[in-house]
Amino acid sequence: MNAVDAPLLSLTNVESAYGPIKAIRGVSLEVMRGQIATVLGSNGAGKSTILKTISGIIDPRKGTVTFQGEDITAQDPAQIVRRGLVQVPEGREVFPLLSVFDNLQMGGYTRRDRDGFARDLEQVFAYFPVLRERSHQNAGLLSGGQQQMLAIARALMSAPTLILLDEPSLGLSPRLTKEIFDIVVRINRERGTTILLVEQNANMALNAADYGYVLENGRIVMEDTCARLREKEDIKEFYLGMKEAGARGERRWKKKKTWR
Repeated sequence: MNAVDAPLLSLTNVESAYGPIKAIRGVSLEVMRGQIATVLGSNGAGKSTILKTISGIIDPRKGTVTFQGEDITAQDPAQIVRRGLVQVPEGREVFPLLSVFDNLQMGGYTRRDRDGFARDLEQVFAYFPVLRERSHQNAGLLSGGQQQMLAIARALMSAPTLILLDEPSLGLSPRLTKEIFDIVVRINRERGTTILLVEQNANMALNAADYGYVLENGRIVMEDTCARLREKEDIKEFYLGMKEAGARGERRWKKKKTWR
């Protein structure tokens, strides 16, 4: 496999835990360059743990994480960011006492190219005009949706090759969720930025992403293109709420009690 065809990111049999509790169990997945990939799963399935393991926040007990052909397993998070992999955390996690502009500067703290930084700042303001309007306002005074925009914009200021996006719809209205997802797709298509998205809103994720994985109790139980996943009976029934998925899906629901 040549470099063009090789995955940008790959996890091989990764296992991570919080103390004695295993959160992900033998997870293997790949994200191709230029792709939006998504991991779907219920609350507590281990989605965020996958992202934290990739970005170095959690050290895996087993397995390997490879980015751009290099083993980054358990590397320091700051070193991983410098390689071009950045995470947008669940719950936004902006610096509330810093201005919007200072938050964006923090996103680009590893950069030394002033001209490139200025160009990216203008592009960020084009994606999120409200951030230009409020650039001198403390980030903690922004609405939830605006803070999510700032968190994504801050990640873009590092000029990443890959963004890990953790539950961007969390706590947002349907209108704001759609707006955020539309911008995520634009970022991918216009900048070529690869995105790995974890999300409970399966409908939005499957419509935005190219390839998807379904995580259940810390294990990948299904994977396919998002177009095909949208047509699978289990996905229709348990994630998209389509009742016509049929009796087979209902029997599995009663038997497993895990697709919640």
